[in-house]
Amino acid sequence: MIPKYEKIDSALFELADAAEITGEEARPNIAYWQDVRRRLFENRAAVAALAAIVAIVLCAIIIPILKPDYYSNNFEVSNLRPNASYWFGTDNFGRDIFTRIWFGARYSLIIAFAASFINLIIGTLYGGISGYAGGRADLAMMRIVDVIYSIPVTIYVILFMVFLGPGLHSIIFALSVSYWLPMARIVRGEVLQLKQQEFVLASRALGASNSRILFKHLMPNCLGQIIVTLTLSIPSAIFTEAFLSFIGLGIPVPRASWGTLASESISYMRIAPYQLIFPAAAICVTMLAFNVLGDGLRDALDPRMR
Repeated sequence: MIPKYEKIDSALFELADAAEITGEEARPNIAYWQDVRRRLFENRAAVAALAAIVAIVLCAIIIPILKPDYYSNNFEVSNLRPNASYWFGTDNFGRDIFTRIWFGARYSLIIAFAASFINLIIGTLYGGISGYAGGRADLAMMRIVDVIYSIPVTIYVILFMVFLGPGLHSIIFALSVSYWLPMARIVRGEVLQLKQQEFVLASRALGASNSRILFKHLMPNCLGQIIVTLTLSIPSAIFTEAFLSFIGLGIPVPRASWGTLASESISYMRIAPYQLIFPAAAICVTMLAFNVLGDGLRDALDPRMR
């Protein structure tokens, strides 16, 4: 005999909240980039580095506009120590070092950002294609990278500077030729791991082309590593440009970058050491800020750091 069940009144029941079920308050749903921003701004060192970079860029834009007398010589005030009128002192031609440093910041930052952007494009495309193609194509492409990597980058840059001559465009081209190698290796490694995932197989099953899989699915998932590598390549480009300018292969006079200012001040280091201290400090602070910001971005973009 089949038992008869009484109808239960729904008014006797009520829905439970998530907090009552789990015993704690439900966390709001946070998107990936919102979580990255939150973790980045929780890192005080990275925030301070970001503020320093923004301040340096703004000073490099604004101060030369407010003080356009960059090339004017005034021998009456040559080699003055830092004072109320000249915050960083003057050089042997009577030029304000404070103004020259921010004019030099323009060239150093332009070279660093331009070279890093070109390296981003070349390295991302080369590494992505190599990793996705695999097989013999990947082997041949990476052997080319190994051959280029076997020779120090500085030698490449110096050779190009000797043949092309010193100048802004020559430095950018010389740095762009060799600085894409680390980016290519990192992107290739990420693509080799990601292309084995299920979402790539699903895209192929739906008829997606190789270019769509590479640029719409694989590259966005490499974005974290790409951003960190790009951030860390900027201080390396700044240092290389400063080194080239220091040995006379950089920005020609009367224009000057930070490396040129440091090179010019070597002859007066004993009688006016401040002429070397301030350009060197500008290089060190900028490189340190980009390195600290790169470390902060690496921690913020890595899901394992949650």
